[in-house]
Amino acid sequence: MLQPPHSSLQVAAVPAQRVPARDRDQDAPWHTEAVCRRDEAGLFFAPSKEPTAARLSREEAAKRVCARCPVMVECREHALLQPEPYGVWGGLTAAERRVVLARRRRRDLELNKAARATGRIAAAG
Repeated sequence: MLQPPHSSLQVAAVPAQRVPARDRDQDAPWHTEAVCRRDEAGLFFAPSKEPTAARLSREEAAKRVCARCPVMVECREHALLQPEPYGVWGGLTAAERRVVLARRRRRDLELNKAARATGRIAAAG
């Protein structure tokens, strides 16, 4: 099996205990609670030359695993902040993460533009 380029958090053979987020040790890294630690890492990363139908099916299966994960939000934010260029992280594919990042950039630009406009109005008033 090919190793994904950013596989530092994918530990398929190590079982993780499910602990509610409110009871989790705040010093423990979020990924120790990830459901994907118990699943095949290949489910979350594409093999080379994977046919489109197989990729879509694999990604949907990975998203189902993510949907039941207690740290899905933390995983997603990690992948967006890094940014992770490959695989399914936090229920999003790499393409879906690019869309989220583009939307965040546009929102930030609009907020900055509105803040500058408000500042100019306040200065003129």
